[in-house]
Amino acid sequence: MKQVLSYLHPYKYYMAIAWLLMLVELVVELAHPLFMAKIIDEGIVQRDLGAIYIWGGIMLGSSILAFAAGVTNSFFAAHVGQNYGFDIRAKLIEKVQSLSFASSSWFAPSSLITRMTNDVTQLQNAIFMSLRIMLRAPLLVIFGIVMAFVVHMKLAAVLLVTTPLMLFFLKWMMRKSSSLFRVIQKRLDRVNNVMQENLSGIRLIKAFLRSKHESDRFKQANEQLMEGTIRVLRMLETTTPVLLLVMNTSLIAILWFGLAEFQAGTATPGEIVAVINYATRIISALTIFTFIITFFARGKASAERIAEVMSYVEEKPDDRHEGLQLSSPKGKIELKHVSFSYPESKQPVLADVSLTVQAGETAAILGATGSGKSTLFYLIPRLFEPDTGTVLIDGHDLREVQPMSLRRNMGFVPQEAHLFTGTIKENIAWGKEEATEAEMVEAAMKAQIHETIMQLPDQYDTLIGQKGVNLSGGQKQRISIARALIRKPSILLLDDSTSALDAKTEAHLLSALKEEGSTIFMITQKISTAMQADRIFILADGRIEASGSHTELMESSQLYLKMIRSQFGEEGIRYAETGR
Repeated sequence: MKQVLSYLHPYKYYMAIAWLLMLVELVVELAHPLFMAKIIDEGIVQRDLGAIYIWGGIMLGSSILAFAAGVTNSFFAAHVGQNYGFDIRAKLIEKVQSLSFASSSWFAPSSLITRMTNDVTQLQNAIFMSLRIMLRAPLLVIFGIVMAFVVHMKLAAVLLVTTPLMLFFLKWMMRKSSSLFRVIQKRLDRVNNVMQENLSGIRLIKAFLRSKHESDRFKQANEQLMEGTIRVLRMLETTTPVLLLVMNTSLIAILWFGLAEFQAGTATPGEIVAVINYATRIISALTIFTFIITFFARGKASAERIAEVMSYVEEKPDDRHEGLQLSSPKGKIELKHVSFSYPESKQPVLADVSLTVQAGETAAILGATGSGKSTLFYLIPRLFEPDTGTVLIDGHDLREVQPMSLRRNMGFVPQEAHLFTGTIKENIAWGKEEATEAEMVEAAMKAQIHETIMQLPDQYDTLIGQKGVNLSGGQKQRISIARALIRKPSILLLDDSTSALDAKTEAHLLSALKEEGSTIFMITQKISTAMQADRIFILADGRIEASGSHTELMESSQLYLKMIRSQFGEEGIRYAETGR
């Protein structure tokens, strides 16, 4: 919580000005009942029109001053709130991007979106209200009672009895509603998650005729959010009637005792009106507390959720700047007795894996689904850290290498080709910010996508929908490969990135990739692709069952022959031997 509020420090002077202006409003509001008493006692009772004009003029002038202070206060409060929200969102996205690949799974994307949008907005509203009325209301209650005692002690004693009771009641309501609002924000996470899944999987939903099922799932999440919101708002709505009942009772008591004091000659009409005026202002301030509780309780719950992300500490942060700088690695990759398991699983994904790929070689990884291929891939750019064993680049232990320096020399194409909303040009240049148009064209030609791009109406300026929705799978894969190639990486990692390509296009692509001179590490399910690699590694249950060139594996590995038969049949053996 303190960490979240610490980002208000740059705006402390604006906050001080806002609070000062709020105090001006407060002083004017507290002074008005005294001016009203003067008008009654010195003007109306004494039939002095001049006194009415003087005190009436003072009231009018002070009201104009309070109006100007209120408008200016709103400006400074909005300035602080909006800039604070901007800073929090920037820090949140910076924090999320600094998390390691493994740690980022602790927070669901839908939850992070809610925290960066709705939670930050709730916190902004709470900050604005604190600068506008949140402090004004309690101060008005406190000083209203003080001023009532200054005017008439006996009548003000009624307020001293009822007001503390109401403050304790409001404190309990705030504590209760804060916990309920935290539940609401979690339910909002759930609604956003279902909505995100529905929108991203709309084609699949329609293809499987699951619209009703998904609509029911969203309806259930939405109803839970609605029910929780109604519950807490109903509870808060009871606050105002309770306050009005108790405080109006106190007004009746003041009028009752005021009449007795007036008849006894110990209170003037102006004093009675002044105390009643203070009582009504205290009542209005206490009713404002209902809104304050709502904003503050939601803001507190949201601040705690934001603090969870901001204060998350991982043992191996992803944004470390210390370590060995790799300027231009040759690209030799070694894994020595590497084992790895996910935090939530006791079963190792990789067990005692050792392999070597020389600089400039092309290595293929084959294996069944769940054999640990992608996990092994993620160890090379340090998206994951091995539990035991060592990963080396050119003989350097990756734990001693700066992650940013390592990844700057790598091109990575994930299994799911992810494109960003924008033009094709922007997506290719995403791999290298300062890339020239000539470099983009060169990368696209090597990725075998240039001719396809030139056939589009706007060519490289063609807009891509979210995640490349208006492109085919093969087009998305080739643009992703072009994005990696534009970096001219020493190491190129392809995670089943040619699965949607036809044999001819894939052959041209692999031929162009070999000309780059990079160390190519590729996961593939296709024997025809693996045959073109210098070395092939076969993974099974997290272990390397066989390794070698295509020719060596044909002679030594029954598992490799089984894979060939599964894809090509018995005649595939002859094809694998002759290439025909």
